Amino acid sequence: MTIDAPTRLDARVSPRWSADEITEAYAAFHGRVQEFAETGRWEGFADLFTEDATYVEHAFGTFHGREEIRDWSVRTMTTFPGGTMTGFPLAWQVVDPEAGRLVCEVRNLMPDPGDGSLHEESNLTIMTYAGDGMFSREEDVYNPMRFAAMTVRWARVAAEHGRLDDEGRAYLEKYGAMVRD
Repeated sequence: MTIDAPTRLDARVSPRWSADEITEAYAAFHGRVQEFAETGRWEGFADLFTEDATYVEHAFGTFHGREEIRDWSVRTMTTFPGGTMTGFPLAWQVVDPEAGRLVCEVRNLMPDPGDGSLHEESNLTIMTYAGDGMFSREEDVYNPMRFAAMTVRWARVAAEHGRLDDEGRAYLEKYGAMVRD
């Protein structure tokens, strides 16, 4: 029996996009994310995704389409602690061109709270490439409790050194009891 249509296995042998294309698209994506972090203007983040993209965020839920992604990203990345983070350098990344995916470890960095200490928590990010420099899906995998504990520890040190603003103080008041040193 002859099968005329390509099977899933055939599609996996001949990836739609090369590892280089996916890597270059994510490097451009990640560069824009750093710009958003530096300027505090996150409105353009959603435009890095396809119109019908899905964003899975384990603490906040799943967002469908650019406008839901935009609303969520602007809201969370312009308020404490998202608005305080200084950068998101990559620890490592791997590309699976057969699946059209890039998986990486993203370090979420807080600024010096006043004593020179480093405060960060990483997440694994799974990106699905859609071609033309766009992504159709992002999933951030991390432990929300560890992330919250890190931000509370940072806020305590920043408060001790006079570097915590009112929004950070409110966050510390709300979540500080959950972290014991």
